Amino acid sequence: MQAVKDKLSDMKEMRKVKAEAKAEEKAEKELAKARVDIAHEIRLARVAEGEMDIHVAKAGQRAEREIAKHASNQPPHGTGHPNVGPTDDPTYGQHPNYPGGPTTTANTAVPPPRNNFI
Repeated sequence: MQAVKDKLSDMKEMRKVKAEAKAEEKAEKELAKARVDIAHEIRLARVAEGEMDIHVAKAGQRAEREIAKHASNQPPHGTGHPNVGPTDDPTYGQHPNYPGGPTTTANTAVPPPRNNFI
């Protein structure tokens, strides 16, 4: 009878040891998976950073091209631009429907209408 009890006791201990070993392997496996995931995320971050640097460089080049293009199309300040400065045209600034020029009512001031309903 004692031999059977010892055998059962040994089986319990073996199950306990196997369960501990299995839990330890599972923890190691999770740790290894976490390390792989971290390495993967770091690699993705480095790739994204490299792509971001490329995009920033392209944006800088595009900005330089646009600045150069606009700088070459505009005359320097102080030169005679056709739409700037005084003109010899006597009708300059007049509306085509009012050939006499703008009218003012400075001398013919009319008071505002009164509201007698208050």
